[in-house]
Amino acid sequence: MDRTAWTELPLATRQAVEAHTERVGQAETATNGVMSPLACTLRSASGPVFVKGTRLDDPSAWMYRAEARVSDHAPLAPRPLWQVEAGGWLLVGYEFLVGHHPDLAPNSPDLPPLVDALNTMSAAPWPASVPRKKPLRVRWAAFLPEDRAHDLDGNSLVHTDTSALNMLATPTGIRLVDWALACPGPNWADTAFTVLRLIHAGHTPERAEEFAQQLLAYRMAPPDAVTTFAHTVRAVWESRERSDPAPHRAALIAAARAWAEHRELAVS
Repeated sequence: MDRTAWTELPLATRQAVEAHTERVGQAETATNGVMSPLACTLRSASGPVFVKGTRLDDPSAWMYRAEARVSDHAPLAPRPLWQVEAGGWLLVGYEFLVGHHPDLAPNSPDLPPLVDALNTMSAAPWPASVPRKKPLRVRWAAFLPEDRAHDLDGNSLVHTDTSALNMLATPTGIRLVDWALACPGPNWADTAFTVLRLIHAGHTPERAEEFAQQLLAYRMAPPDAVTTFAHTVRAVWESRERSDPAPHRAALIAAARAWAEHRELAVS
């Protein structure tokens, strides 16, 4: 996505932000991520802050408001600090986190802290004060067999996109950023999403599931439900590749297919 730079924003928008940050001395446009028209780190005398947002007339503007509300409750999320609507833009300022994207490869030192992070996340319910978004079973309804829809029932707060690029390994543990796609779902779902990322990072499906078995929520998940998840996420990702091809998707789809095939062998 072509991003709007801080200096390209209307003066009214920048002034509204600087009422919270003080005068911005430096702005660094983010290079990761594909969704936000504006995503940058602002540096001022009050300290750094991460800012993301879009135009107020963008149909996706509601997602930024929802993400801020979810992030205010989500464990391990950066805290939302302020929100402005000015000059035709909606911007949200978030706590600035210092860390590196974790290495998910086998034997990485970032894997034990990831267990702790997923354990914390699995215990979080969908916040009662936040309007419910479409649950995972509804989001994936077109790909989920009707007789297996109950497999994805749940009211936990699920991030749904546990890519290493959405994680930061900080001195106090792994934090999760970008909660825009969060929705209600099973408490083991984020661990299942992470199984896919581990396979993508070089783990065999067997080793990836051994990692996941360290999480109580995943150990307690019905095996048939996990198998349903594996087949459904493969179908979802294959559909996205057909409708919107992207270079990074081939390896992810290969990981999803490998896991789904492993699940079939495991239960046969």
